[in-house]
Amino acid sequence: MEVAIVFASMTGNTEEIAEIIESKIDSLNVSVTALQIDFDDIEASDLTRYDAILLGTYTWGDGDLPFEIEDFYDDLEDVDLTGKKVALFGSCDSFYPEYGTAIDTMGERFKSIGAEVVLDYLKVDLAPELEDVKRCEDFAEAFVDKLNN
Repeated sequence: MEVAIVFASMTGNTEEIAEIIESKIDSLNVSVTALQIDFDDIEASDLTRYDAILLGTYTWGDGDLPFEIEDFYDDLEDVDLTGKKVALFGSCDSFYPEYGTAIDTMGERFKSIGAEVVLDYLKVDLAPELEDVKRCEDFAEAFVDKLNN
């Protein structure tokens, strides 16, 4: 089983969440590859090579997708992920009236291309605090449980 963690991060908060999730999945003896959009060589069509996908993003401004994920989002429309298990996570900012809506938008796109979103979205306010680390680890463990069942 090969899991991809694909994420966009501007301040490092979503990257930190991705690292916590990656470490937990790795500790459960599941093969995992983390790829940062706009830094690593990743295209939307590459997701078909993985058995399962975790997608992380922050929300920009008043609920928008981050600039670096917009093309990825558009390209996903032409990818068939039928049967792929997916979960979504990201950092959010409670200062804004729209809390983590980029995560919601990405989740809807994954559903529209056949993916099975298997967990509730994990939304962390800004950088993960100690209690958020546990939430991230529990999220990763629940995702692996969904893969095994």
